[in-house]
Amino acid sequence: MKKVERILGFIAIIFIFVIGKSQLVSDILFFRLVVGMGLGYVLSRSYTGFAGSVNRAFKTGSTKLMRTLMFMFFISSIITAALLFKGDVTTFGLWINPINLGLLLGGLLFGFGMSFASCCASGVLTDLVTALPRALISLIFFAMGVFLGFPTQNTASIVTESWFTTETGELFSKGVYLPDLFLWDGMGGYLGAVILTGLFALIVVALSYKYEQKRKRENTFTGVSVEKMQEEEVPFDSKDYALLSEATYSRLFIKPWSLVQGAVGITILFALLMGVTHSGWGASTPYGLWFGKFLMIFGVSADSLASFAQMKPDGFIQPFFENGVSVQNLGIVLGTIIYLLTAGKFIQTFVSELKISFKDVLLFAMGGFAMGFGTRLANGCNVGALYTPIANFSLSGWIFLIVMVIGGWSGNILGKKINS
Repeated sequence: MKKVERILGFIAIIFIFVIGKSQLVSDILFFRLVVGMGLGYVLSRSYTGFAGSVNRAFKTGSTKLMRTLMFMFFISSIITAALLFKGDVTTFGLWINPINLGLLLGGLLFGFGMSFASCCASGVLTDLVTALPRALISLIFFAMGVFLGFPTQNTASIVTESWFTTETGELFSKGVYLPDLFLWDGMGGYLGAVILTGLFALIVVALSYKYEQKRKRENTFTGVSVEKMQEEEVPFDSKDYALLSEATYSRLFIKPWSLVQGAVGITILFALLMGVTHSGWGASTPYGLWFGKFLMIFGVSADSLASFAQMKPDGFIQPFFENGVSVQNLGIVLGTIIYLLTAGKFIQTFVSELKISFKDVLLFAMGGFAMGFGTRLANGCNVGALYTPIANFSLSGWIFLIVMVIGGWSGNILGKKINS
């Protein structure tokens, strides 16, 4: 059966590429599909998810994922600096998010929600393949939360205004753009911004190590089974190399990638997105549009939806396959499927989490809604309010990280009490 899955995996790659290239209305949409597939593949094969940075630490004591994310944020910021140095920043759609009450509340809500749903805005897409019931419930209520949060995001001053801003920040969403603080550094502020980003990352890494050491001293550190599997080295001697062998196939398509390999893969894809689209990685806004399209099935007009959401009706009218981020999100799902098929793990993984209890349904629904509404207050999710802003030198990303961790920790404490 595994061989059948592998064959189907490669057939799927060819099919998706042919259909995508011929049916999508522009090359940029096809590009987003391919990048999305890459993201899904990397996230799945490296067992990486932003939600795990908090959830794993709370449940097992392991902070390896959090530390790896800091490495990813740092090298991504270097990529951004290389793209923007001596260039016109206004030609890029930088995610310089405002710093306000909405950011704080949204980050808390998002962290709280991801503790119950065990996923984030991108993770829920990979989980549609690996944990369908949980992910589907989370996604439905996530989409509802985004849709119901549109009016607040688009009109409330706690979301639209910023307590602090810089000159470049004013050109985007009134946030703080770190290079503006170091214009005297001889490199347009980017040297100082990269160093400060690295310093922030090192502080998080140091705190993570301190926490992990504390858990080990208290004998409450259990580690993460997946991380242990990733660290296992498969003996290999070049004298035994054969191109058409099971060992070679396993190394190329089956063996899990390490967290660091995953971080490098995601950074490369992020660099491609920035270079080609001049914008970063976002995921959550289309979920609200999808919910609106669902309501349109029951006769609700696009104008009515737009009036409620306080936005133009274009997003609700636009076909699914003409929305770049929607196509990219679909690509994440397809990339996950491709990895599991080519690795011969699809059926085994798909059926592993099909059974859930009614209590689980309620928790996943609550988690999904909290994440969705939180993204509207914070102007993004783990990628739109955390990763991309940090990589784009927005101070808001680091603030979101702090409140997200607080929210996630609180949610895990409450969840533990509920489940006990």
